[in-house]
Order: sequence, then C-alpha cells, then structure tokens
Amino acid sequence: MAVLVCPCVASAQAKPAPSASASPLPPPRPAELLPRAPVERNVVKPPQPAPAEPTPSSASTCLSRLAAIPGNRIEPAVSELAQADAACRVEEPVRLHALALRGSKAALTVTFDPAPLVSCAMASAVADWLDTSVQPLAQGHFAMGLTGLRVGGGQECRRRNRASAGPISEHATGQALDIFAFKLAEGGKSEVISVEKPSGLAQNRFLDGVRQSACGAFMTALGPGSDAAHANHLHVDIQARRSRASRFCQ
Repeated sequence: MAVLVCPCVASAQAKPAPSASASPLPPPRPAELLPRAPVERNVVKPPQPAPAEPTPSSASTCLSRLAAIPGNRIEPAVSELAQADAACRVEEPVRLHALALRGSKAALTVTFDPAPLVSCAMASAVADWLDTSVQPLAQGHFAMGLTGLRVGGGQECRRRNRASAGPISEHATGQALDIFAFKLAEGGKSEVISVEKPSGLAQNRFLDGVRQSACGAFMTALGPGSDAAHANHLHVDIQARRSRASRFCQ
C-alpha cells in the first residue's frame, strides 16, 4: 500500500529556537528618573583693578635723569597741539626752563627764553651739547660762561619750512629747537651773540664752532646761508634717519 507524503511539510522551515543566552531588555526608565543636565550658573568674578595711569616721573627715565641734576629746571608738560592733531604728538613732552652745565668749573645755569616745549629726548640732546661743546667754545673765545639762549617756542604743529604741503616739521613733534642768540657773562661783563647778525671776528668764529659742533650733536643743523627759512636762527633737530651716522648740515 503506497504512502502519500504532503510536499508542504517537506518545504516548511523550522523556526529557530530562542537562544538561552539572550537576555530581555529592561523596560525604559520613567522620565522623572533620567539624569538632569547641569544648570549653568553665572559666576560673578570680582572686578579687576584698572591699571594705574603712569605718572611722568615714573614713566620717563629720561625726565627722571634730567630732573635729578642740580640746577636743571625741567617739568612735564601737556601738548595741546597733539590733542588737536595726532600728527603733532610729542613723545614725553617737557617744558625746558634751564639746564645746568655739569662740565664747567663754576656752577653755571643756562636759561631758555622763552621756555620751549620739546620732547624729553630733545632736551637731553641739548643738555649734552651745551655742556660738552657750547660752554667750552664760550670759555675759549670770550673767557665767559654760557648763561642763556634766546629760542623759539619749541613745538609748532606745521609742515617743514611752513610750506602748505610736504612732510611734517620736526617742530611738530617737539624734536627740534630754533636758537636766535647766545648769552654769555662773567663777573660784570656780558655779551649777546646774535645768530643772524654777529658782531666782530670773535663772535663769527664762535658761531662757526657752534654750528660745526651742532652737526655732530644733532641729526640736522641749519643756519644763516642754508636757505631763506633759516636766515635768522640756528635750527637743530634729532630727526630719525636710516643711518645714525647720517647728518644734514648747512
């Protein structure tokens, strides 16, 4: 007797038995049990003290050095011109009233009339020049001491040679000084030497020596004969140049 086998039974796929190692997933936690993100708090920092404003005496070793010399009368100044025009800013502006001659045997002080406003670096350069060059020339030619200078006012916010165009003058930044006359005295004698109109051979030779020494002490030295703008005074300045050995003297 024949046995009939149903083909559907042969093609049926048996389902895999669940693995004994597989663990059921735990149920999700309730929302109230989930970890909360940390709350950012505004931490108030204590205010930092503002930096102290530098005082002229502490900020400038140049001014401190000059002010410490007995006989020097020099004080910090404020350039009102620089406040109106940034191109006319003076680095460490000072008002120069008098400078002591350290190299002279007698205690001599050179006064400035009027007291110019210049940079401290310019005041320092003038002090060294008067002490090492001008005073020895005055003593050598006249047996007198240098006691005063008649000068321009110092800083002027303008272009070079008062032109309407061109580079800014060194006077604008307090780096220049114009000298119109030298005052000498000894005992009851006195002498005023005009840069524009010297009187006699001795005064002319004195001024020649002054101009020659100025060419070494400053970056620029211009006087009568150089051009019309300097016909009546001696201009000296410490304009920065590409080379420290470079000078412009006429």
